[in-house]
Amino acid sequence: MSFEKFALDKKILAGVQSMGYATPTPIQLQAITPILEGRDVMGLAQTGTGKTAAFVLPILQRLTHGPRGHVRALIIAPTRELSEQTHEVIRRLGRNTQLRSASIYGGVNINAQIKKLHDHVDIISACPGRLLDHMGRGTADLSHVEVLVLDEADHMFDMGFLPDIRRIVKRLPAKRQTLLFSATMPEDVQHLADDLLHNPLQIRIGRTAPVETVSHRFYPVRMDTKTDLLKDLLDHTDRESVLVFTRTKSRAKSVAGQLDKSGYKVISLHGNLTQQKRQKALDGFRDGRYEIMVATDIAARGIDVTNISHVINYDMPATTDAYTHRVGRTGRASRTGEAFTFVTGQDADLAYSLKRTLGDKLAYHNVAGLTIAMPADQTAPRGLRSGVREVKTRNGRSYSPKTQGSRVFRQRSFDHQAVHG
Repeated sequence: MSFEKFALDKKILAGVQSMGYATPTPIQLQAITPILEGRDVMGLAQTGTGKTAAFVLPILQRLTHGPRGHVRALIIAPTRELSEQTHEVIRRLGRNTQLRSASIYGGVNINAQIKKLHDHVDIISACPGRLLDHMGRGTADLSHVEVLVLDEADHMFDMGFLPDIRRIVKRLPAKRQTLLFSATMPEDVQHLADDLLHNPLQIRIGRTAPVETVSHRFYPVRMDTKTDLLKDLLDHTDRESVLVFTRTKSRAKSVAGQLDKSGYKVISLHGNLTQQKRQKALDGFRDGRYEIMVATDIAARGIDVTNISHVINYDMPATTDAYTHRVGRTGRASRTGEAFTFVTGQDADLAYSLKRTLGDKLAYHNVAGLTIAMPADQTAPRGLRSGVREVKTRNGRSYSPKTQGSRVFRQRSFDHQAVHG
């Protein structure tokens, strides 16, 4: 099966070939034809499945044959990185069509964006907040929009953008094609889809679980040995680019700093960086100047780097959905990848949920001297490694795991039965 089955314009097919696309992915096979036919589509697909091209290609086909000089397609995304990534896909796939696109998001000079919008763009890829700003200034004319795409709708819900989406949609032509893509379908997102989409075709690709090409390892660990474990894994793993996730901005900066002092080619990505520094970090990670990126969840849905071989969860994410989005940065485009997750006692509930979701694809691993001791069947930690001489509690008291092992396990590790599920 090739892209020629979709009868795309030869200029668009040239863009497909230049990007090295050979065979359509499942979401592309199921979505492109109905979108070309003008149907509303609601796609439920995991990250890394090729959904961006699934809506970009039909949009390019539609806009190639028609009037120019007005914004005819609007794509709304939750993050700057995803907006810029979509803009880049449009640019590369549509390089021979002479269609103009612009990426609109906050954190950068608005005047440069106003200049782009005055340059008769055909497609806008935008974040909600900055787009509303342009609409309020009268610098974004959306009265000719024919296609609206809501990308990563569940993430927009997580970030509180749904009211902004509704404000934007009220200003769009009622007669339009609407496409909504999401990795999960929370109730609020379902309500939004019910309100905005007309008789949509619903497409579901796989389960809302991590992609099949990713293997999963859990490392039971204490907080104070996480960085040493991270360095050990980086030193003893056959890897390409590695994406390390932390829970907070300060920890991302701290971990990156420790790795930098140890001689690793590392950069951090978090919300305290200016847009210019964020883009510089992403560009350096993409072109290989940095082998390791330490990031908060801001990067989970906006990084599209095909050679990420490993995702390492230095801190466990908050939900199973967040885990799915994080590990979806590896194993993309049918490549294989590995996800390593550091698990402390406070992560027991989520570890149990992920164990139920992943089943045999999840394995617990032990690293001598750096992880909590493992049982014989390697599925869950039973207590602290006997080689650790002293553990300090929150009140500052010290005790030996040998004499207080059962109490240590109750306070800091997992419920054995729960993890076995």
